[in-house]
Amino acid sequence: QVQLVESGGGLVQPGGSLRLSCAASGSIFSINGMGWYRQAPGKERELVAGIGSGGSTNYADFVKGRFTISRDNAKNTAYLQMNSLKPEDSAVYFCNAEARDSLSFIPRSYWGQGTQVTVSS
Repeated sequence: QVQLVESGGGLVQPGGSLRLSCAASGSIFSINGMGWYRQAPGKERELVAGIGSGGSTNYADFVKGRFTISRDNAKNTAYLQMNSLKPEDSAVYFCNAEARDSLSFIPRSYWGQGTQVTVSS
């Protein structure tokens, strides 16, 4: 099994910054894509940003120019640097990873438990 643990959420004022981290652990054979999603109350979960194993990235239009996704493959960790935060960015942010565990080698999609981001004055 592969476990994902997010950290770095919290309360920040509009215009502020936060950096989220997602650490993968467990019986990891390989990790392909990693991504950040968010879900606000009453809304569906939506993709924020994704990054491939080679470093290619993609972003939702609503975060382009403000958020940056990165990863450290040696640490099995992904990051989301969030700048110029807006109240509408408030949501629970979830980490996702497409990974193979070292027992079955079957590719699966794994999710973290989520971290709350609240942007408010």
